[in-house]
Amino acid sequence: MEILWFLIALCMLAAVIGPVVLRRRAGGIRLVAPGSPDAADPADYGFVRQELLDVRMPGPDQDLEDVLEVVQRSQDWRAAAQLLAGTPKEGEVRWQRVQAFAGAASLELAQRPGEGGRWLRAWRAESPKDAGGAQVHAEFLVQQAWRTSTPGTDDFRIILEEARTVCGEAALLAPGDPVPYITELAVARGLAYPEPEFDQLWAKILDRAPDHMGAHLAALSYHSEKWHGSREAADAFAAAAAARAPQGSLLAALPLFAVYEHLPEVNLVRGFYQSAVVTRAMEGALYAVHAARPDDPMLAHVRHLLILFLVRAERWSEAMNQLRHVDGHVGALPWTHGPDPAADYAVYRALAVAGYEANGGSPATLPG
Repeated sequence: MEILWFLIALCMLAAVIGPVVLRRRAGGIRLVAPGSPDAADPADYGFVRQELLDVRMPGPDQDLEDVLEVVQRSQDWRAAAQLLAGTPKEGEVRWQRVQAFAGAASLELAQRPGEGGRWLRAWRAESPKDAGGAQVHAEFLVQQAWRTSTPGTDDFRIILEEARTVCGEAALLAPGDPVPYITELAVARGLAYPEPEFDQLWAKILDRAPDHMGAHLAALSYHSEKWHGSREAADAFAAAAAARAPQGSLLAALPLFAVYEHLPEVNLVRGFYQSAVVTRAMEGALYAVHAARPDDPMLAHVRHLLILFLVRAERWSEAMNQLRHVDGHVGALPWTHGPDPAADYAVYRALAVAGYEANGGSPATLPG
């Protein structure tokens, strides 16, 4: 359905999409005006309006959302420190919360230069030995480097060198916690650590959290062709992790992330997303999602990436099934690779709704 790919390109260029509809008619698929009786509207499915999508996290974490609201309203860091102090070192939740606090401070600073995020500065100044504050500070610096500077420039290197220093401080404050080392993986990628140095860093993470999905995602980027490895190296890294993944682990979905890391910028091959390689990676991710615990904090990450692939493969019903689980939060790949995650997500959501309805689906037929 070639016009669908035209719509994707058009929507991505515009970075925003209104309600669209795909209809089976003699004239093929067509775009209709918002408000038309024929228009497919994501709101009909209870999906959140684009302007209300939460870009800070991939999925719901009510405790985190409540604390973020308090911190951003009061500019007092103590609630954040208390939440992190009560979050176990084991598992993925602490890493995600550190990322969310850092991302919130970074967004505040972007919106109010010189003023936003002052609660994080106060946290570090008033409690320099707090491990949570050091971890958020290190992640904040990493995000600032990637958001505000160009890789390879002096500014980029200076910020990441500072981040590396703060990662070291955070590691000393919380022995056994993998988060400072996971944060340093992004530093390693940006500063082009030699492979032996990267391997030493990776070994520290494996000693502390061998099945950490977030750590594997960060390491995968280092091994990718666009950074310091190759397509073969990334595929081998992902396949090895998936092969040794314990039952119920989302590491089985890692090969799909490896495919994403190496998507061609321009795809001229019709049916690429129905190819054997892509289909196998999608099926592995779908299996991982089915086998994972419902409360696995990394589940939303896999679902978000599946949405992109399922839409491009025109597997509309399966894409809608993933959407109903994650809608409302868009702080995950692939949306965070762009400047407006909410808009990019809304593009794919609208296309999924349109494709679903073009093939006979409706709000009444979508499983609850």
